[in-house]
Amino acid sequence: MQVLVIGSGGREHALAWKLAQSERVTKVFVAPGNGGTAREPKIENLPIKDLQELCAWAKAQPIELTVVGPEAPLAAGVVDLFRANGLRIFGPTQAAAQLESSKAFSKAFMERHGIPTAAFDTFSDPAAAHAYIDKIGAPIVVKADGLAAGKGVVVAMTLQEAHDAVDFMLVDNTLGVQHNEGGARVVIEEFLQGEEASFMVVCDGTEVVALATSQDHKRLQDNDQGPNTGGMGAYSPAPVVTADVHARAMREVILPTIRGMAKDGITYTGFLYAGLMIDADGKVKTLEFNCRMGDPETQPILMRLKSDLLELLMAATEPVGGHGKRLADVEPQWDRRVTLGVVVAAPGYPMQPRTGEAISQLPLDTDEVKVFHAGTRLDDEGRLLSSGGRVLCVTALADSVKLAQAKAYAAMQQVQLPEMQFRTDIGHRAAGHSGSQA
Repeated sequence: MQVLVIGSGGREHALAWKLAQSERVTKVFVAPGNGGTAREPKIENLPIKDLQELCAWAKAQPIELTVVGPEAPLAAGVVDLFRANGLRIFGPTQAAAQLESSKAFSKAFMERHGIPTAAFDTFSDPAAAHAYIDKIGAPIVVKADGLAAGKGVVVAMTLQEAHDAVDFMLVDNTLGVQHNEGGARVVIEEFLQGEEASFMVVCDGTEVVALATSQDHKRLQDNDQGPNTGGMGAYSPAPVVTADVHARAMREVILPTIRGMAKDGITYTGFLYAGLMIDADGKVKTLEFNCRMGDPETQPILMRLKSDLLELLMAATEPVGGHGKRLADVEPQWDRRVTLGVVVAAPGYPMQPRTGEAISQLPLDTDEVKVFHAGTRLDDEGRLLSSGGRVLCVTALADSVKLAQAKAYAAMQQVQLPEMQFRTDIGHRAAGHSGSQA
């Protein structure tokens, strides 16, 4: 089989790497890919970004399964396009992807279907948003309505931060948000106490299979300081997701979401990511939905996956009445060990990352250490250069969080990128937990 992965980040490198391990796969194309995918066996970069052109290419090959990595092509309707051309593709339709592409849609959906989430209101008028912030007080959370590459959320601990966030999103658009129809909007919601976890599942429209749990670190600096980012590191499993929390997340968030979408006339297929806030009593509230796997959580999760990713995604795209396995027949197998990934970011990230720097040295990949590339490219002479804000994710597998930390940070010492940024405390929250892990 030939498989296509759409995207160019760390998540797509991990997806392509894992799919290439399947005995049934002869080649994985990544469109457009990055410097890491260019160097992998069985993987080839495809420099096509236009979705119509990509669809025509996939049909001509033929490509037997396409997997969509990032949110932008989903919001643009790539799944609808490929399906209309008779191509097998894993991901949500444009209508279903509104769960991520519009925070306002997502919050109204959760309210309508009784899915636990923070209290909120939605604004397009800056003056009304400012007045609401003054009325509610800080801490408070301000979210851009459109896609913002993981940077459209400001957890404001002071009134000034909240007012600045409204101006960034509604007036200046400093964050480069892709506004939805109707123009710029923000969702302002209550600040929730607790611990966050990333809960991801695979859906075929009716059945759901949970992936391994994970937890990422959004803030740029140690001790969760500094601005929000797309994620500075992650580990799997997340000890905060006990067996009880796992059952509650499925019962109160995931299944009502799939059923609620169906009730609204939208069949949900693809990855579904629920960002959860878990309080001291183990109760969950939904912070956000993503319609794809998280980044950098994908990298540690897929390092723990022992079974065939292709088999799982083929089952999730098997047509009703088809002859292959359906999703209900497949159960992923997970390595019991811990994986932990540390993101290497460019100087100036997240606001103004500096790119084009030479990455002169990397650790060698082993069975227990893997460097996933995100913002990298090869120049005409084959040199590896930085090309984005988050550049690499150095990921390690070990028997405990502390050992995985030690292994990942030892490998980090071999990365040579001028003035790179990284956190030194990825996994610190896991140390204080005990109990069963999912």
